[in-house]
Amino acid sequence: MTEPARHGLSGITAAILAGGLGTRLRSVLADKPKVLAEIYGRPFLSYLLDQLNDAGVRRVVLLIGYRGDEIRNVFGDYYKNLKIRYSEESSPLGTGGAVRLALPILDSDPAFIMNGDSFCDADIMTFYAWHCAKDRSGSLLLAEVTDSSRYGRVALDAAGVVLRFEEKGGHAGPGLINAGAYLLSRRVLESIPEGRAVSIEHEVFPSWIGQGLYGYQTSGRFIDIGTPESYAEGLKFFAR
Repeated sequence: MTEPARHGLSGITAAILAGGLGTRLRSVLADKPKVLAEIYGRPFLSYLLDQLNDAGVRRVVLLIGYRGDEIRNVFGDYYKNLKIRYSEESSPLGTGGAVRLALPILDSDPAFIMNGDSFCDADIMTFYAWHCAKDRSGSLLLAEVTDSSRYGRVALDAAGVVLRFEEKGGHAGPGLINAGAYLLSRRVLESIPEGRAVSIEHEVFPSWIGQGLYGYQTSGRFIDIGTPESYAEGLKFFAR
């Protein structure tokens, strides 16, 4: 086991993208931030924080924007064993731009980045140990779904090297998709352009193909709450 993996996740800083507008969920959420959408009376974000807490993570940065004060009011500075800090964008910066803005307080290498509107029931510690086993620039958590056309596929070689990203709306049927959780080295984070909106999925990751970008396949279940239909599925997902 490598030195970083031996010390576990207590030394890792996690960041959760929590600044989305949630436009497609307005019919069920009104003006509430998407990460505060309730599942069994709890904000969706709390399920992600529980996952981090249970894995041994102790520091998390919430990347907020739209109605960010509401998120601060709900979660404050601590959640269970997690110390929470905030990075707030004054205008929408996209997934990559929000991460780049927070770089000064993402004080671990790698950092663990998560989407705030999806959840994958994966073993984070195993994912981290796998990432640390080789000199990987970045590792993407990948989930198998029955219909990948909504998300787009990720193609790997036998060693887990990312070969290409296939846009959503293409191939139907089962496939590996980006599950919205990443271990990214400092050099990947520093490569994100500053001061403008950037998509980490469509701009940053494709630029790192062939430069140490890997995909880790998990058998864990995956859910996102990006649409009213998938939000409703969240009740079934977390009832198990």
